[in-house]
Amino acid sequence: MTEGNKLTVTYSCVITLAMSISLQTLKEAVQIKEQISQLEARLSRILGGSAPSVKSSSVAKGARGMSAAGRANIIAAQKARWAKAKAESAPAGKPATGTRKKNKLSAAGRAKIVAAQKARWAAKKKGTPAAKATSASKKKGGGLTPEGRARLAATMKARWAARKKAGAPPLNAPKRK
Repeated sequence: MTEGNKLTVTYSCVITLAMSISLQTLKEAVQIKEQISQLEARLSRILGGSAPSVKSSSVAKGARGMSAAGRANIIAAQKARWAKAKAESAPAGKPATGTRKKNKLSAAGRAKIVAAQKARWAAKKKGTPAAKATSASKKKGGGLTPEGRARLAATMKARWAARKKAGAPPLNAPKRK
């Protein structure tokens, strides 16, 4: 903590040091620090420049770089590692290139689909019965015919009558505890 040739010590630093070390050790540390600053000043006079600090003697941040060839070597090595990892994880029988065969539609199949779609749209535009039948057949649910509905109603009425005759309570009656 030197500024020029003066020694500056913050109050919190002194308190922290004083709590952790003895007074004699603290005095010795201050004396050594003063000697270091004096030696740095002498060195700067000899060399004819500013006193080199510990920070300035180390390589400045950003001064270290990497050559293009070094970067290319690292990239090539990484690509090789990934290729090896993909080859090991690829299932047997499939190529390890990472490309898989896509499902393709034949020209004839595509032509059939296009023709059918055009026919549907044309019928819908015209409002022909075929279009109405197609849209009606796509209703959700099974859809009962009137005969089926009548048969179902008759069956249910027969069940209810048999249940009433047997003296059983109706299905929607509250349950007794």
